[in-house]
Amino acid sequence: MLIDSYRHKGLRKKLVDELKRMGINDSRVLDAINTVPRHYFLTSAFLEFAYDNKAFQIGAGQTISHPYTVALQSQLLQVNTGMKVLEIGTGSGFQTAVLCELGAKVYSIERQKLLHDNSKKLLEKMGYKPHLTYGDGYKGLPAFGPFDRIIITCAIPKVPEALLMQLKPGGLIVMPYGDGEVQQMMVIQETESGDFHSEFHGNFSFVPMLEKRTSAH
Repeated sequence: MLIDSYRHKGLRKKLVDELKRMGINDSRVLDAINTVPRHYFLTSAFLEFAYDNKAFQIGAGQTISHPYTVALQSQLLQVNTGMKVLEIGTGSGFQTAVLCELGAKVYSIERQKLLHDNSKKLLEKMGYKPHLTYGDGYKGLPAFGPFDRIIITCAIPKVPEALLMQLKPGGLIVMPYGDGEVQQMMVIQETESGDFHSEFHGNFSFVPMLEKRTSAH
């Protein structure tokens, strides 16, 4: 049973105040973080810490990102209601839920079967209706493209050509770029003329994006 108590809501409010102090200023993103109960996406072992600005293990060697990371990626994505957003790495489903709260039509890919199944069940229970796919994020979802926005939630040393092809002119990709332990948050924009412009927004640490679909162990 999903219970969102007054205490949880109070802790979310504190988290939002902390995110504001850290420089998150998009009111729609802050409202979404304040609305989505992050504790639903964590195992009971982490419930007490659900609203700390920390990453936690979610199984299959993956993590749920720091709330600040989710908020910053969401802010950089500049999502407007009705936009088609491709998310690479559903993970726990927390970022997916935040994108849904922002009014996006979300298409999300996860290559770990366990995480895909868990997030699908939970997001349905919460009333969100993203299009979730178990598959290889490197290929994207050409059948549903092109997309206004693409968000990658795992470290990647280069942007797959397939994803660039699925971005609308004027669209944005937000991704942690680099193959070391620390990556830079990169925003790539496709200009109307078809060129790509990139800028960087600080250092982060993500689990690497893995090629080829494998079943979860």
